Amino acid sequence: MESSPLTIMVLLKSEFEKQNVPYLVGGSVASSFYGIPDLELNVDFMADLKTVNIAPLVEALQDECYIDADMIRDAIDTQSSFNILHLPTMHKADVFVKPSNAWAAEQMARRLPQKIAVNDREEVIQFACPEHMILQKLHWFRLGGGVSKYQLPDVVGMLKVQAGYLDYEYLEHWAQELNLTDLLRQAYEDAGIKR
Repeated sequence: MESSPLTIMVLLKSEFEKQNVPYLVGGSVASSFYGIPDLELNVDFMADLKTVNIAPLVEALQDECYIDADMIRDAIDTQSSFNILHLPTMHKADVFVKPSNAWAAEQMARRLPQKIAVNDREEVIQFACPEHMILQKLHWFRLGGGVSKYQLPDVVGMLKVQAGYLDYEYLEHWAQELNLTDLLRQAYEDAGIKR
Protein backbone atom coordinates (compact mmCIF):
# COMPACT_ATOMS: atom_id res chain seq x y z
CA MET A 1 0.00 0.00 0.00
CA GLU A 2 1.68 3.11 -1.34
CA SER A 3 0.13 5.48 1.23
CA SER A 4 1.84 3.80 4.19
CA PRO A 5 3.93 6.10 6.39
CA LEU A 6 6.54 3.35 6.24
CA THR A 7 7.33 4.40 2.64
CA ILE A 8 9.22 7.46 3.87
CA MET A 9 10.92 5.32 6.51
CA VAL A 10 12.38 3.03 3.82
CA LEU A 11 13.35 6.00 1.65
CA LEU A 12 15.28 7.64 4.48
CA LYS A 13 16.91 4.47 5.79
CA SER A 14 18.14 3.70 2.27
CA GLU A 15 19.63 7.18 1.94
CA PHE A 16 21.28 7.03 5.36
CA GLU A 17 22.78 3.65 4.48
CA LYS A 18 24.10 4.97 1.13
CA GLN A 19 25.85 7.79 3.00
CA ASN A 20 27.07 5.54 5.86
CA VAL A 21 25.10 7.59 8.39
CA PRO A 22 24.39 5.57 11.55
CA TYR A 23 20.65 5.72 12.29
CA LEU A 24 17.91 4.04 14.22
CA VAL A 25 14.12 4.09 14.06
CA GLY A 26 12.19 4.88 17.23
CA GLY A 27 8.81 6.46 17.94
CA SER A 28 5.52 4.67 17.46
CA VAL A 29 6.90 2.51 14.63
CA ALA A 30 9.36 0.87 17.06
CA SER A 31 6.98 0.79 20.04
CA SER A 32 4.34 -0.86 17.81
CA PHE A 33 6.91 -3.40 16.66
CA TYR A 34 7.83 -4.29 20.26
CA GLY A 35 4.44 -3.85 21.88
CA ILE A 36 0.83 -3.16 20.96
CA PRO A 37 0.37 -1.85 17.41
CA ASP A 38 -0.52 1.83 17.12
CA LEU A 39 -2.92 2.80 14.35
CA GLU A 40 -1.21 6.17 13.87
CA LEU A 41 2.42 5.40 13.08
CA ASN A 42 4.85 8.27 13.49
CA VAL A 43 8.19 7.79 11.76
CA ASP A 44 11.01 8.98 14.04
CA PHE A 45 14.72 8.57 13.35
CA MET A 46 17.82 9.34 15.32
CA ALA A 47 20.70 9.86 12.88
CA ASP A 48 24.35 10.76 13.35
CA LEU A 49 24.24 13.44 10.65
CA LYS A 50 27.13 15.78 9.91
CA THR A 51 27.25 18.95 7.82
CA VAL A 52 28.85 16.98 4.97
CA ASN A 53 25.65 14.90 4.69
CA ILE A 54 23.31 17.84 4.05
CA ALA A 55 23.83 18.46 0.32
CA PRO A 56 23.76 14.78 -0.73
CA LEU A 57 20.65 14.14 1.40
CA VAL A 58 18.79 17.12 -0.07
CA GLU A 59 19.86 16.23 -3.61
CA ALA A 60 18.73 12.61 -3.23
CA LEU A 61 15.32 13.39 -1.71
CA GLN A 62 14.26 16.76 -3.13
CA ASP A 63 12.28 15.31 -6.06
CA GLU A 64 10.01 13.25 -3.79
CA CYS A 65 10.15 15.20 -0.54
CA TYR A 66 9.94 18.60 1.01
CA ILE A 67 13.38 18.89 2.59
CA ASP A 68 15.13 22.06 3.74
CA ALA A 69 18.93 22.29 3.94
CA ASP A 70 18.86 25.23 6.38
CA MET A 71 16.55 23.32 8.73
CA ILE A 72 18.91 20.34 8.67
CA ARG A 73 21.96 22.58 9.27
CA ASP A 74 20.23 24.21 12.24
CA ALA A 75 19.31 20.81 13.68
CA ILE A 76 22.92 19.62 13.36
CA ASP A 77 24.25 22.81 14.98
CA THR A 78 21.80 22.62 17.90
CA GLN A 79 21.55 18.81 18.18
CA SER A 80 17.78 19.06 17.72
CA SER A 81 15.39 17.77 15.05
CA PHE A 82 13.97 18.50 11.61
CA ASN A 83 11.31 16.90 9.48
CA ILE A 84 10.99 15.67 5.93
CA LEU A 85 7.64 15.45 4.14
CA HIS A 86 7.10 12.74 1.51
CA LEU A 87 5.01 14.58 -1.09
CA PRO A 88 3.32 11.62 -2.86
CA THR A 89 1.87 10.31 0.44
CA MET A 90 2.02 13.48 2.61
CA HIS A 91 3.60 11.45 5.42
CA LYS A 92 6.44 12.98 7.38
CA ALA A 93 9.44 11.73 9.26
CA ASP A 94 11.01 13.49 12.22
CA VAL A 95 14.79 13.19 12.29
CA PHE A 96 16.54 13.80 15.62
CA VAL A 97 20.23 14.55 15.23
CA LYS A 98 22.22 12.25 17.54
CA PRO A 99 23.35 14.21 20.58
CA SER A 100 26.89 13.93 21.91
CA ASN A 101 26.12 12.13 25.16
CA ALA A 102 26.47 8.68 26.70
CA TRP A 103 22.76 7.87 26.44
CA ALA A 104 22.65 8.53 22.68
CA ALA A 105 25.87 6.53 22.21
CA GLU A 106 24.27 3.60 24.09
CA GLN A 107 21.17 3.78 21.90
CA MET A 108 23.26 3.59 18.73
CA ALA A 109 25.47 0.81 20.13
CA ARG A 110 22.47 -1.36 21.04
CA ARG A 111 20.29 -0.82 17.97
CA LEU A 112 18.84 -3.97 16.45
CA PRO A 113 18.35 -4.90 12.79
CA GLN A 114 14.71 -5.87 12.35
CA LYS A 115 12.99 -7.36 9.32
CA ILE A 116 9.72 -5.65 8.47
CA ALA A 117 7.34 -5.93 5.54
CA VAL A 118 6.93 -2.63 3.69
CA ASN A 119 5.12 -2.22 0.39
CA ASP A 120 5.06 -5.98 -0.31
CA ARG A 121 8.76 -6.58 0.34
CA GLU A 122 10.94 -7.24 3.34
CA GLU A 123 13.31 -4.54 4.57
CA VAL A 124 16.01 -4.77 7.23
CA ILE A 125 15.91 -1.59 9.30
CA GLN A 126 17.92 -0.58 12.39
CA PHE A 127 15.55 -0.12 15.34
CA ALA A 128 16.13 1.20 18.83
CA CYS A 129 16.18 -1.78 21.22
CA PRO A 130 13.06 -2.35 23.39
CA GLU A 131 14.80 -1.19 26.58
CA HIS A 132 15.62 2.14 24.94
CA MET A 133 12.12 2.51 23.55
CA ILE A 134 10.67 2.00 27.04
CA LEU A 135 13.01 4.62 28.50
CA GLN A 136 12.49 7.05 25.62
CA LYS A 137 8.71 6.88 26.00
CA LEU A 138 9.04 7.46 29.76
CA HIS A 139 11.33 10.41 29.04
CA TRP A 140 8.79 11.96 26.62
CA PHE A 141 6.04 11.36 29.18
CA ARG A 142 8.04 13.26 31.80
CA LEU A 143 8.87 16.07 29.35
CA GLY A 144 5.18 16.39 28.53
CA GLY A 145 4.32 16.99 32.17
CA GLY A 146 2.95 13.48 32.67
CA VAL A 147 -0.22 14.13 30.70
CA SER A 148 0.27 12.19 27.44
CA LYS A 149 -2.39 9.55 26.81
CA TYR A 150 -0.04 7.61 24.51
CA GLN A 151 3.38 7.28 26.13
CA LEU A 152 2.55 5.21 29.24
CA PRO A 153 0.18 2.79 27.46
CA ASP A 154 2.91 2.25 24.84
CA VAL A 155 5.41 1.49 27.63
CA VAL A 156 3.03 -0.91 29.38
CA GLY A 157 2.35 -2.64 26.05
CA MET A 158 6.08 -3.12 25.39
CA LEU A 159 6.67 -4.38 28.95
CA LYS A 160 3.89 -6.97 28.59
CA VAL A 161 4.93 -8.19 25.13
CA GLN A 162 8.70 -8.15 25.78
CA ALA A 163 8.55 -9.29 29.46
CA GLY A 164 10.58 -12.47 28.95
CA TYR A 165 13.24 -10.81 26.76
CA LEU A 166 14.14 -7.55 28.50
CA ASP A 167 17.47 -6.82 30.16
CA TYR A 168 15.96 -5.53 33.41
CA GLU A 169 19.29 -4.64 35.05
CA TYR A 170 20.21 -2.50 32.07
CA LEU A 171 16.74 -0.94 31.97
CA GLU A 172 16.83 -0.09 35.67
CA HIS A 173 20.39 1.25 35.50
CA TRP A 174 19.49 3.73 32.75
CA ALA A 175 16.16 4.59 34.40
CA GLN A 176 18.21 5.70 37.41
CA GLU A 177 20.71 7.60 35.24
CA LEU A 178 17.87 9.40 33.43
CA ASN A 179 15.85 10.06 36.61
CA LEU A 180 13.00 7.83 35.40
CA THR A 181 12.96 5.16 38.14
CA ASP A 182 9.62 6.30 39.59
CA LEU A 183 7.93 6.13 36.18
CA LEU A 184 9.48 2.74 35.39
CA ARG A 185 8.23 1.35 38.73
CA GLN A 186 4.72 2.60 37.93
CA ALA A 187 4.89 1.05 34.46
CA TYR A 188 6.04 -2.27 35.98
CA GLU A 189 3.04 -2.20 38.30
CA ASP A 190 0.63 -1.36 35.47
CA ALA A 191 2.09 -4.20 33.37
CA GLY A 192 1.91 -6.69 36.25
CA ILE A 193 5.69 -7.13 36.39
CA LYS A 194 7.16 -7.93 39.80
CA ARG A 195 10.68 -6.53 40.31
